[in-house]
Order: sequence, then structure tokens, then C-alpha cells
Amino acid sequence: MNIILLGPPGAGKGTQARRLVDERNMIQLSTGDMLRAARISGTTMGKKVAAIMDAGELVTDEIVIGLIEEQLAGDSGGGFIFDGFPRTLAQADALGELLAKTGKKLATVVEMAVDDDALVKRISGRFTCGKCGEVYHEETKRPATEGVCDQCGASDFRFRADDNEESLRVRLLEYYKKTSPLIGYYYAKGLLQTVDGLDSMDGVAAQINAALAKVK
Repeated sequence: MNIILLGPPGAGKGTQARRLVDERNMIQLSTGDMLRAARISGTTMGKKVAAIMDAGELVTDEIVIGLIEEQLAGDSGGGFIFDGFPRTLAQADALGELLAKTGKKLATVVEMAVDDDALVKRISGRFTCGKCGEVYHEETKRPATEGVCDQCGASDFRFRADDNEESLRVRLLEYYKKTSPLIGYYYAKGLLQTVDGLDSMDGVAAQINAALAKVK
């Protein structure tokens, strides 16, 4: 089963993707993770990515699609979660063509819908483990042992420089301009399902599992 998690920055797509990886043996395809891995891989594609990123330029859609195509060859049987891709209608078309080319298809697209003001409040206190990426919050999800990651035991916690109201609202505007049209795009294809992205992490996970259960 191949799915897209769709939603604005801070909606919790990465957190829910990791749960699906653990529970369903799916493979998370995060654009950021793939680019970072490619950059240090030493492969021909990786050297190309490194040169572009080092020059401060944006990696082209063609390169991202190429990285995704490489990952699709490693299907574990559980399927793929596209997290952070596609971001535009052009990328959605390119992904559809790639899936058709590789004999795969999308099962469903899960939109994690949120209220902007509530999202800003939630994200403003967010921090992550610098080693494993586990997400925490100053008010709603602190580590069980202060200063120690629940998942890996590291003590390297980090706040994103842009996890503040001003930066987040800029990122939200960018999402609504470029990515939110995908909601209508996938609705028209009969693939869209919507969950409440502001529910608890367990609540969102339950809604996503219920959405996946509807897929034939």
C-alpha cells in the first residue's frame, strides 16, 4: 500500500509516518532525508545533489524523482509513505508517471487538516532529538526523563530556528500557495481522505489506520 501524507508544516506528518513504519513495515520516503543521504553517499547522483546544495540552489524535481525511483526498488512489502512530496501539482503529475512506470499505484492520500492558530501554538514549543528525530513539546510531550530522549537515550535536543509564529505563518502561506491545490487534485482522483491533524498523536494514528482500512 502506497500512500501520501498531506498537510501543512507542523501537522505531524513525520511523526505519523514513523508510526506507520513501525506498525506496518512501510518505508518512509522523506524528501529531506533522501537528499541528506544522497549528499553523503558518494554516488553519481549524490555528488550532483551535493554540488547543487553546496551552491545554495534548489534541487530540481527531476533529481528528487530520480531519488524516489531508486528507493522504490527496495519495497519491503509494506509499501511506501510519501512524506513532504509531492509539494506541487507538477510534482504530483511526475510522481503519478513514475508510479505507473514502475507498476505501482497510490492507495490513498491522507490529508491531516489543522486550524492555523492552533497549529502555531502547538509548533511554537516543539523540539526534537538531534540523534533520532523524535519530536517533543515543551507543554504536551516532554521526555519521561528530563534531558534524555525516550527513544534513543541521547541528550542532544534541538529547536528549529523557524519554529516560531512569524516563520511558521510564512511557511503556511507557502503551503497554501503551492501545496494545498493537491487537496483538490487528489479529491478529483477519488483518493483523498481527511483526518483531524490536531487530535492527539494516538488519535491521529487511529484515524489514519481507519482511513487505510477503507482502502480496497
